[in-house]
Amino acid sequence: MSSFKKILIITSEFPPQPGGIGNHAYNLATQLQLNGYKVTLLTDLRSKKGVEEQQFDAKLPFKVVRIKRYKISVNTYLKRIFKYRSLVTKNTMVLASGKFSLWMVGLDPLLKNKNKYAVIHGSELNLKGFNKKITNNALLNFKKVIAVSNFTKSLVTDLKLSNVTVIPNGFNLENSSNEKPIDKGSKDLENPILITVGNVTERKGQLNVIKALPLLKEEYPKIHYHIVGIPTIQQELELVAEKLNVADHITFHGLVTEQKKQQLLQESTIFVMLSTKTATGDVEGFGIAIIEANAIGLPAIGSNTSGIVDAINNGVSGKLVDPTNKEAILNAVTEISNNYKNYSINATAWSTQFKWEVIIKKYVKTFE
Repeated sequence: MSSFKKILIITSEFPPQPGGIGNHAYNLATQLQLNGYKVTLLTDLRSKKGVEEQQFDAKLPFKVVRIKRYKISVNTYLKRIFKYRSLVTKNTMVLASGKFSLWMVGLDPLLKNKNKYAVIHGSELNLKGFNKKITNNALLNFKKVIAVSNFTKSLVTDLKLSNVTVIPNGFNLENSSNEKPIDKGSKDLENPILITVGNVTERKGQLNVIKALPLLKEEYPKIHYHIVGIPTIQQELELVAEKLNVADHITFHGLVTEQKKQQLLQESTIFVMLSTKTATGDVEGFGIAIIEANAIGLPAIGSNTSGIVDAINNGVSGKLVDPTNKEAILNAVTEISNNYKNYSINATAWSTQFKWEVIIKKYVKTFE
């Protein structure tokens, strides 16, 4: 193995615990290992006893080092830095993904001659005050900054970086490779079935869909909305649904198995992700769940105010709308329903450019 192909990936999230940054890091590490790189990955231990992580890591083709989280945050930070310093000398490339990872690598005074790469997703760039200054200073010290969307790239334009390249998130439907694309003729398009897959939070925009349902059900009396994901603010959304008299049109599924998720996607008509930027700066950097739905023929409706703009080919694989404009959401549902076969075929075709075997070539080209 050539020494220049030894890479240390540092990520703030990693499976089996959920999270988009972790999913990205997992697939990136797996694909790099398949493409001749020797990967070591540094991340946190996020479950209480670590049994889930231990079982997951044992099956991976690369080495994973996990840091225990302590009640006193500074102890966790120091342990991360200590472990990072012991690993970085054994690798000739370092890639950072997630806020603290960017800080640790970007501000490392001993790492001047290393090939340092940053992956930026979105929310870690919308910090305020001192935290924002730290992030900006860190980003100035990377050989390359890889943004997961043009929207994410736009969040660092004030830094005037000349080394930013856009490589979108990839998807890998390894658990659903036997799934057949949706039968375009079997859908009840007079009664659309909407679905959102993702953590039930303000950012993911499930609330925007619920607020549009009173208008949608006037046009489509039997419309239904499936909400799949960790039920972070489910109770809050249930109260809104009750007040708007649309609770009977919604099913909260919580966190489900991959098999159940695929079943629900197959049974749905349109994938919806009306993401919103929160008051704390949390923002959707790309929206890979949209591409995963496209891959089985599900068109999408998404927010035109986030990184989702890069995930939807407007008017082809789905529709981009103002996430708070109920009429625009209704018009998008109607447009897709009236032209469903074309949208479905186009969605599947659109998704192929985001397969990890395609995306990884862009990373290798950037590195080499």
